[in-house]
Amino acid sequence: MRRTQTPHRPARFALLPPITALVLATAAVCAPAQDTRLPDIGSSAGNVLSPGKQSEYGQMLLAQLRHYNYVLEDPLVDGWLRGTGNRLASSSDQPQQPFTFFMMRDRSINAFATLGGYIGMNAGLVLAAETEDEVAAVLAHEVAHVTQSHVLRGVERAQRDQMPMLLAMLGAIAVASQSGSNSSDDAAMAVIAGAQGLAIQRQIDYTRSNESEADRLGIRTLSRAGYDPESMASMFERMQAVSRTNQGGDRERVPDYLRTHPVTTTRISEARDRAERMDRDTVQVTTSTPEGTRTERVPVSPGAEAPARGFGNPMLPVDLRLPANALSGIDGTAFGWARERLRVLSANTPAQAVREYEAMRRNGRLTDAQRYGLAVARQRLNELDAAGKTFGELLAEYPGDVWLTLGVAETDARAGRIAAADQRFETLIDRMPRHPAVVLTYAAALAERNTPEAGLRAQAILRPLLNSSGGDPAFQRALARASETAGDPVRAGEAWAEAAVLGGRPEQALIQLNTLKKREDLDYYARTRIDARIASITPTVLELRRQGIRDEDLRRR
Repeated sequence: MRRTQTPHRPARFALLPPITALVLATAAVCAPAQDTRLPDIGSSAGNVLSPGKQSEYGQMLLAQLRHYNYVLEDPLVDGWLRGTGNRLASSSDQPQQPFTFFMMRDRSINAFATLGGYIGMNAGLVLAAETEDEVAAVLAHEVAHVTQSHVLRGVERAQRDQMPMLLAMLGAIAVASQSGSNSSDDAAMAVIAGAQGLAIQRQIDYTRSNESEADRLGIRTLSRAGYDPESMASMFERMQAVSRTNQGGDRERVPDYLRTHPVTTTRISEARDRAERMDRDTVQVTTSTPEGTRTERVPVSPGAEAPARGFGNPMLPVDLRLPANALSGIDGTAFGWARERLRVLSANTPAQAVREYEAMRRNGRLTDAQRYGLAVARQRLNELDAAGKTFGELLAEYPGDVWLTLGVAETDARAGRIAAADQRFETLIDRMPRHPAVVLTYAAALAERNTPEAGLRAQAILRPLLNSSGGDPAFQRALARASETAGDPVRAGEAWAEAAVLGGRPEQALIQLNTLKKREDLDYYARTRIDARIASITPTVLELRRQGIRDEDLRRR
């Protein structure tokens, strides 16, 4: 399976701004971790960057990735990814750690963790997985990188190693400069090459140590969250198959994830052994908590190993056993819809996605999830009759399913069947008024009508999400369009500025806000909000300028 580059991933990736390249590099090459996890009672890693700074750099990275169109933003896919990621995060060793999960549109197999708990996953990794458990296995591994401060320790190690390596190189150059012989020059080059080679080898060793620890803790988190612990080994096997397929070619053919996360037979065996021990020594149970239900594993006998912090439920007897059919599993339906929706959204064009499904059909009957994906592709091609027919048939088989109901409603709206579309949308809003995908899809349909009444209704349904979705650029764009249509230019201007910040354009946001400030119809509260936002955005702009990052559109003016 040869890796290809789509137009969605610009060839100028190597020229990304320095802060983006730095954070991605530290995400891929991490510092050492102990083979046996111990409490962190003296590490200086936390002194490298404060939690606030880590979060700031993570936000900057995500904004820059959005700016270069790497991020795939879709409310349905985002909701599924956040749900899976948050389920794992809450079952990790540090459930208080904030996480942000986002999807990249690239079809290569890759995932990464970076500062501030920001975890990105490529569409290609989801397309390569067979089950949600396998996707969760990769996410659990990346969550462990964050909770064990591997990325932060990578920054610390890079800073600590840089000076000794530099001094060794400078010493070699100084010796060579005092002699005119070619042999001295050769010796200097040998020392430089040796220092560079040592640095690379240390990075590899540290990465192996980190990978082992992330596997060990990740599989425990996976099990705690109610996923199949054996899925980590099965996903590794899938990746190894891809690696073997690509052997014999140049380095560019090897998926990115397999470079920073090498898969070996030993690693697969260790993952399978851990899963078997976990299945033998624990039983999966589901309990109720104030936040909802929680599925986890607890020891099955008094002689079992004591659970780690946050692991198991102390209110349950250690020898409790439940029949397998009494356990609640993971609903794979949403994963199927998400994977096929990603197939369409990550394709070069909707027409290409349709051709992919036609090729699948020639090899056998399409699954329900694949039929859904084909309907999404046809809807995007404006083949509304065919799309609506498939959505309707699937909805009859899966009554009440949100993904399918939205598909039918959106198709009706695009086809001009406004009354039918509104009936479905309003029913969904009554049922789940704070569901981001429901609200944003309905708001987009209302925006197409371009009437004050539609704008006011869009504002009304968007308003309850201000606190929870304020950091989503899609939400801010929807609010801006709704406010413009409703005749509220001040709110529209604020929302457009917020969307610019989240999309990696803070300089443009400052210009928009300063222009907005000049309006004579601003009331006291609006002016106060705008002044506060200008004050909070300015440090980000100054930091980006310090890193040499300027808005290219503004430079061209």
